[in-house]
Amino acid sequence: MRVTYSQRVMVLGLQALLICLMVGGCGKRSPDRRGSIDYQVDKSYERGPLAVHVRLEKSELSLAETATLELEAAVEPAYEVRFPTVNEILRDFGIVDWQRPESRLDDAGRIVQTYRYRLEPFVSGEYAVPAFTFRFHDVNEPDKTYELATEPIDLKVTSLLDPQRDELVIADIEGPVEIAKPPSYAWVWLLGAVTLMVAAAILILRRRKKVAALVRIFKPAHEVAYARLRRLVAEKLVESGRIKGFYERISGILRHYIEDRFDLRAPERTTEEFLAELGSADVLAPSHKACLEEFLTHCDLVKFARHQPTAEQIQRTFDVVRQFIEQTQSSDRRIDVTDHIDAGPGRQAEVA
Repeated sequence: MRVTYSQRVMVLGLQALLICLMVGGCGKRSPDRRGSIDYQVDKSYERGPLAVHVRLEKSELSLAETATLELEAAVEPAYEVRFPTVNEILRDFGIVDWQRPESRLDDAGRIVQTYRYRLEPFVSGEYAVPAFTFRFHDVNEPDKTYELATEPIDLKVTSLLDPQRDELVIADIEGPVEIAKPPSYAWVWLLGAVTLMVAAAILILRRRKKVAALVRIFKPAHEVAYARLRRLVAEKLVESGRIKGFYERISGILRHYIEDRFDLRAPERTTEEFLAELGSADVLAPSHKACLEEFLTHCDLVKFARHQPTAEQIQRTFDVVRQFIEQTQSSDRRIDVTDHIDAGPGRQAEVA
């Protein structure tokens, strides 16, 4: 086959274009994923396909300051990693803010996930940021879990008082002073004690009567959830501009319905933890699992990422919850709503 001159020129042009694209792509530098934070402590750990970094912004701070703690995990694509629950491990510090930047790929092709927490100390002293345990498993063998544990990090919290201040001088005590003997009010104390005993007896009798007349009330989980949805609509949070409050409430309603209906601990867990448990549970159909994942992810965007949903998205969110309850309801499992009191999102002191 004979190659013409024009075909040779076309081939050379394509090769030159390909070389330019490769050179241009290699010349780009990936942005700094850690932002502008200068971490004083950076410890790395590695086990098999998992590499972990624990970074601390400061090793010493005062009671008026905060420090950023960063947990970063890089894992091979064939594995999944589960981060530790930081708020349950940290006892000596409060978490005033947290972030989760988007996942990325490093130069080795591993998936990098990062969590950042801004810590606030309670009292001054010598402390240690506790060790964290990362769990990971092969996506093809989810039942076989491995662990990677970090080491504690020393952290010093200083007082706001000036250590160079002058020492306090305590003056000598004055001599004893005679105190006049107060009049006796024993009869007042006796009358007060009798009054308290009578009031306590009346209170106990009334409580016994109330307990005796108490009748336990049980309702199916879907009826309780419908009552909460009706109250949520009546409060008109969307009309008053409280979009975040609406999403917190409706997310709580669905989470508590899942707990009451399927005995899954949804309210106490983060979205990632709940979805990880839901993936191995067989109480829901795959379509319902996908619906829950989409719903919870959308709610987190509104609650934590300050996403402003449209009116259509808000209405769809409400419809998704209602349809999920309709499709999964059952009268076989009932919950006690006699004196149902819960301060969490989605629960009310009374269940109609």
